[in-house]
Amino acid sequence: MQSQIHFVTGRLAEAALRRELESLGQKVGFRYTIQVLPITVAALLTPKWIAPRLKVPEGTDLVMLPGYCHGDLSPITDQVSIEVKLGPKDLRNLPEYFGQKPDRSGFGKQDIDIIAEINHAPRQSIEKTIQQAVQMTEEGADLIDVGCDPGSTWHGLADCIKELRARNIRCSVDSFNATEVAAATSLGAELVLSVNSTNREHALDWDAEVVVVPDDPKNWQAMEETIDYLAARKIPLRVDPILEPIGFGFAASLERYMQSRKRWPESEIMMGIGNLTELTDVDSAGVNVILLAICQELGIRSVLTTQVINWARSSVVECDIARKLVHYSIQQKVPPKHVTEDLVSLRDPKLNEFGLDVIQDLAKNIKDNNYRIFAEEGELHLLGSGHLFSGEDPFDLFDSLADTQPTNLDASHAFYLGYELSKALTALTLGKQYTQDQALHWGHLTQPEEDRHRLKKRKSNSGNDKPENEQ
Repeated sequence: MQSQIHFVTGRLAEAALRRELESLGQKVGFRYTIQVLPITVAALLTPKWIAPRLKVPEGTDLVMLPGYCHGDLSPITDQVSIEVKLGPKDLRNLPEYFGQKPDRSGFGKQDIDIIAEINHAPRQSIEKTIQQAVQMTEEGADLIDVGCDPGSTWHGLADCIKELRARNIRCSVDSFNATEVAAATSLGAELVLSVNSTNREHALDWDAEVVVVPDDPKNWQAMEETIDYLAARKIPLRVDPILEPIGFGFAASLERYMQSRKRWPESEIMMGIGNLTELTDVDSAGVNVILLAICQELGIRSVLTTQVINWARSSVVECDIARKLVHYSIQQKVPPKHVTEDLVSLRDPKLNEFGLDVIQDLAKNIKDNNYRIFAEEGELHLLGSGHLFSGEDPFDLFDSLADTQPTNLDASHAFYLGYELSKALTALTLGKQYTQDQALHWGHLTQPEEDRHRLKKRKSNSGNDKPENEQ
């Protein structure tokens, strides 16, 4: 038998809710009824206010309230003998609430190590280096690479490695200086970047894994001599044919990684992806996904990343998400689409719009002193009691509103409208979802949920909570 759900809402959301449930009920397999309470904004509902007005049809299995309904549910549950639940805060998310999304139970696994480099560590305090290392580790880095300056010896390296290991942070050292490397490996650095024909004999004394790089990237096959030299002496190693920046042989360097995998099918390979993310005028997230996908397909099990330049400042987090995304995609044999939204920052995966007809209908029915803001179909829409202003410029909308000489537009309310219109314009410009009183979604960069300034309650004369928009 199909379950029957009784949905409770307010006047403004009625049309949109009916439209959503018309198809959702058939897909999920439930019957439904809708009760529209005498209130404009459903988000202002409280269980105490709903209880005496609630009328549950016979045969109902579940009462579903709007997600913004706040407070103790006992006033309702005490009078009905069926389950009462809060739905999603945005009714357009009802399909996901009812499980209308693909199974992603395998998402989260990964097998690529992230080595996060702290560049030019000798030029800053050890305290700052430790602080960066702790942050990068929390963001997903498996090893912290301490980058040294060529042409000099950093005598503080030993203290730096000691402090990192005291915090159980795995670390590597990036230096061709044998004295620096010896000090770092003696205190627990487990990986050395990098080794070629000029310093390979020192690797015999380090008791650490090394990364083999070519003396000249254009003659990368010459790495084989160094690889054979170290392998014969049982020195653990990873191969890095060197990823070149765009304009300096990027495509050819990708071919080197493919050829290296064929030439050394059992060897560990590392890719230094910072040469692309740091040296390309583009947000780093998409670049990181593509490079991690190449690594996943070729069996490259470690990447070296940096986050020095501002557009790549979140590369460690991006790589952590990307390695899980591409692992899931390849293991499940599905495109890396509709798996996670954490790397969709600039735009949103989907825009849920009410449509101009619904917005116009809402404007006709508003009778309270609050304002509603929408960003749809290329325009901003500001709705007030008896008014609808639409356009692309928030200043024009505000001027139009001011021309009506509203009595409720004090400084606080004007500031609020300016803040929300600014968010709405940002969403409109970028193609993002705007929902009033909610933070814009920036993927993994999304800030905590905002206070719902418009949805505050006030005290009635009797001292009881009363929704502002009750009609």
